[in-house]
Amino acid sequence: MKTKFNRSIHTNKMRLLGAVCLAVLTTSSCKKNFEDINTNPIGVSDKDLISDYNDLKFFFQQEQRAIINFSGGGDPNSYQLQQNLNADVFSGYFMAPNAFGGGGNNTNYFMKTGWNGEAFKVAYLNVMANVVKLKNNGIDQTYPSVWAVSQLIKVTAMSRLTDIYGPIPYSTVGLKTDNPYDNQKDIYTKFFAELDDAQAKINTFLSAGKPLPFKFNEFDLVYGGDFSAWMKYSNSLRLRLALRIVKVDEAKARLEAEKAMNPANGGLLSTAAENMSVKVVGAGFTNPLVYIASKWNDIRMGAAIESYLSGYADPRLPKYFDKATGKDVAGTYKGIRIGSDMSDRETYQGYSVINVSNGSSPSFSLNSPVQLMTAAEVHFLRAEAALRGWSAGGTAQGFYESGIKTSFEQWKAGDASSYIGNSTNKPSGYVDPRNTANNAAAMATVTVKWNEAASMEEKLEKIITQKWLAIFPEGLEAWSEFRRTGYPKLFPVVTNSSGGTIDTDIQIRRLPYPQNEYDTNAAELNKGIQLLGGQDNGGTRLWWDVKKGNF
Repeated sequence: MKTKFNRSIHTNKMRLLGAVCLAVLTTSSCKKNFEDINTNPIGVSDKDLISDYNDLKFFFQQEQRAIINFSGGGDPNSYQLQQNLNADVFSGYFMAPNAFGGGGNNTNYFMKTGWNGEAFKVAYLNVMANVVKLKNNGIDQTYPSVWAVSQLIKVTAMSRLTDIYGPIPYSTVGLKTDNPYDNQKDIYTKFFAELDDAQAKINTFLSAGKPLPFKFNEFDLVYGGDFSAWMKYSNSLRLRLALRIVKVDEAKARLEAEKAMNPANGGLLSTAAENMSVKVVGAGFTNPLVYIASKWNDIRMGAAIESYLSGYADPRLPKYFDKATGKDVAGTYKGIRIGSDMSDRETYQGYSVINVSNGSSPSFSLNSPVQLMTAAEVHFLRAEAALRGWSAGGTAQGFYESGIKTSFEQWKAGDASSYIGNSTNKPSGYVDPRNTANNAAAMATVTVKWNEAASMEEKLEKIITQKWLAIFPEGLEAWSEFRRTGYPKLFPVVTNSSGGTIDTDIQIRRLPYPQNEYDTNAAELNKGIQLLGGQDNGGTRLWWDVKKGNF
């Protein structure tokens, strides 16, 4: 509800005041708050954690949930600010039907300070805090395989964070009393090294064949204690991060990608059953996107994804969304264009919500796991790698088509053959029956069927467009890939309220740093902005987001 949302914004702004000092976890002025927020209510000291497996489980699961910031008590306000009203909208997947902030907010590029800092706060307060707690308890030495999985979770979470802001404190978090910023190139280099270390530890554990002295399957909210599955995820994450940097360091990108795709290194995610999704378990925990969409009615289908799914007659459309119920749109699948005028709250409430009601088995419920990486995405990553001439273990067309098939299998959307072979259907234009000012011609003409004679650029557009459709509803990865490649082509914002800092056609590139960083860590923040190489606004490109061709 709107009133609940605004009240929660105020609360989170107050909490944000101590977030960055909490990030380092060592300054004396921050320790009391850190303990208040992050300590198990039953009380646990560093010396107790190793011997008390319940407490180890508590901190480990906190770290897993914090990737997407599950909230207890059925209140996913933090996720709403952290991702849903930012990346989920910027990616073209969603749009809010409400005029938050009096109509000026991130959905029309009037960047809200109270929203921009949430992802930053969560990463340090809820991810890094638990990583440091585990490290300080010697988990890396006592249970190196558990530490390896913790590292994979950390790289997942912090790669998401740096791809939101750019330079961030990373290499010395928990080791120093200040907050120095690392440039993104160094952060990515450290990510790859941490993946190497995690995989070596998992390999050693698997080779030894000795069980842990506790039921790790009860700790693990993703793969139920299956270390081989974590190895596949690690390789898949490496491949994702490798392609992210291809335009700024192609040699490094290829090296890391081919390491990930080498079967001798443990394999990759290949079937929908192997998707990286965090289970929703425990009293008070729910899927935050579902809660926001169905309980608060705060998010609806985006116009961009309507354009592609409807234009392609994509069988996944009814798997992703419910039919609209509002006047003039009832019975259709109807999205909202980013930056539309939301001054009348009721105008767009009846537009399509995610599939929580339609059909005998809706795709989403409050207990749905939170998806962070799919096997379909990995097939598309391999398709791009093959397109670039790297050793991918197959052809670009083969992986492209297997990516579509794997996505169809995941969503139980039927046989993908006719869809894969369609060379005529194209994305549709957007028509808003409530406001013709929002109408727009289709942004793309790309079809689904692979054409080996097409240009490299057209082939890449096909790959990224189908990947974008397959990884729904994970908006942060979708937004990152849009920024990297320019695909899929998305409708620009209707109203741009950025004051000229964000180009309407180029679209938003990042979130500004939190105000709290200016208030408490200004010297290091200013160094971080210098590393960013531009102004601290939504129009500044990240290190890997360079203005150059894809090939």
